[in-house]
Amino acid sequence: MKSLFTIFKYIKKYPRLLVSYFGFNILSAIFGVISLGLLSPFLMLIFKQGDVFKAASGSGFFNSINPVNYFKEWLYKVINEPGGNIKALLVICVVVFASILLKNLFAYMSMYFLNPIRNRILNDMRSNMYAKILQLPIGYFSEQRKGDIMSKLSNDLGDVEGSTVSVLESMFREPITIILFFAYMVILSPQLTLFLVIFLPIAGFILGRIGRSLKKQNKNVLEQYGKLFSTIEETLGGIRIIKAFNAEKKIQRKFEDENEAMYNMKNRANRRRDLASPVSEALGVTAVLCILWYGGRLVLSGDPSFTLNAGDFLAYIAIFTQLIQPLKSLSSASYNIQKGAASIERIENLINENVGIKELPGAKELKTFSDSIELKNVSFSYEDTVILKDINLTIQKGKTIALVGSSGAGKSTLADLIPRFIDAGQGEVLIDGENIKNYTLHSIRNQMGIVTQEAILFNDTIAGNIALAKDNATEEEIKNAAKIANAASFIDTKEEGYQTNIGDRGMKLSGGERQRMTIARAVLKNPPILILDEATSALDTESERLVQDAINNLMNNRTSIVIAHRLSTIRHADEIIVLRKGEIVERGTHDSLITQNGFYKRLVDMQEVK
Repeated sequence: MKSLFTIFKYIKKYPRLLVSYFGFNILSAIFGVISLGLLSPFLMLIFKQGDVFKAASGSGFFNSINPVNYFKEWLYKVINEPGGNIKALLVICVVVFASILLKNLFAYMSMYFLNPIRNRILNDMRSNMYAKILQLPIGYFSEQRKGDIMSKLSNDLGDVEGSTVSVLESMFREPITIILFFAYMVILSPQLTLFLVIFLPIAGFILGRIGRSLKKQNKNVLEQYGKLFSTIEETLGGIRIIKAFNAEKKIQRKFEDENEAMYNMKNRANRRRDLASPVSEALGVTAVLCILWYGGRLVLSGDPSFTLNAGDFLAYIAIFTQLIQPLKSLSSASYNIQKGAASIERIENLINENVGIKELPGAKELKTFSDSIELKNVSFSYEDTVILKDINLTIQKGKTIALVGSSGAGKSTLADLIPRFIDAGQGEVLIDGENIKNYTLHSIRNQMGIVTQEAILFNDTIAGNIALAKDNATEEEIKNAAKIANAASFIDTKEEGYQTNIGDRGMKLSGGERQRMTIARAVLKNPPILILDEATSALDTESERLVQDAINNLMNNRTSIVIAHRLSTIRHADEIIVLRKGEIVERGTHDSLITQNGFYKRLVDMQEVK
């Protein structure tokens, strides 16, 4: 039921659509009852039992509220006229035809309003999931499989559409049909209906026992989907390495093992689900046979307490047979809800995931950067591992600070503190003397440009990628940014120029071209603070020179934090911060650190030897 509450949370946003859907469903069910209720006078007329119409109203509460009885009385008057039988038959056929026509018209109108409700629910879920992905801290994605996140956006949503949302029709329409049909059955014969009330809970208990484990089985299927997506994503990203190490068979075996596990899990889940329809149908047929035996026995015995005539009894059977399909749909719906519950649970877990990096109420805008960035007694740990310990650092506006050290020394973690990708465990980060937690995230990051070691580009045009950080950037601004980043020369050689699509992750460009594109993107943003995370370490010598020239152009008159892999690129930094095991062990200019003959000099010597 929790999954239905989640769906209702989305549905309530669209009350007009919901009211329209309910209204047309009720009208469709009413005319469905009328069309079946008229079966009784039709049969009585055909079998020449028209005299029964005279006493149709009878006595008692249920007879008095049966609308068909009033129609029977009117038919009795028509029958007694010359040619009345033919006229009565024509009237019955016209009324039944009109009822069926209206029933189906209103059924279509109900579906007309249900479709936008279903699609809105899925759209809202998808939008909420995507928005949450954009809000989650960077650390979340290092802990979670990307394939599992993709599975939630595709398979889990597909399951919600194919199970929980698709049964909205059953959950809303069928109860209305069942209530109206059941009410008319009570009017026709309280005795037979009481018999059904005793039988149906037994059938429901049997169906409930069968479907109890379906949610757990489907959750296992969805988790396995996540593993499959992760394997596929890793294969696509690492296809070059797989081929280089002749690992195709090994990777294929891994995929086939996971695929086979998926096959077995889905078989078990689907077999349990598929029990719903035949079991519910068998129970429905059993109920019909019981009614035929019990009701037929009362009719044949002439029991005076049983006031149902033969025509009404057959109409009662017809109505009950029409009740079997809604009951069967509800039964299948309960199975599908159990199946979709696992998907909704996984989707809700993502949507409700703790963001971690939150803005304080009333956070203010950082409109300009005018003085300095300061880290005071900053420490950061991940689980039980200390990454940074008691860092004290001041970066004056316009200065270039380089962060160096071995892998795992904490360079990238320190840089991530400044745009608030992560928050310090202890201490504080200040911009212009104010704790950055007092500023809005958007305004902090609006003051910064970041160029990373891996050139992150999107499957878009060159112009689209450069203009990522600036809405409504003009063509002239984009071209000027490319020129400063030394990218204009290779862009101009492209047949479509700035409108050239660069492919998935920019794979149509070389490594140096991709990196110059990211620098052009930072140039266009024109931020006062730059964070350069080993931006040239993955390039060849020629590309490195072009990219380094572009970086030098970018760094002019800006405050720069440079994470350096190649120490030759940071000789002219205003201050070099040497990190080792999360602590600052040395600091100073290149020349002063060489003179100290410490850890920094050993790093320089090792690179020169190479």
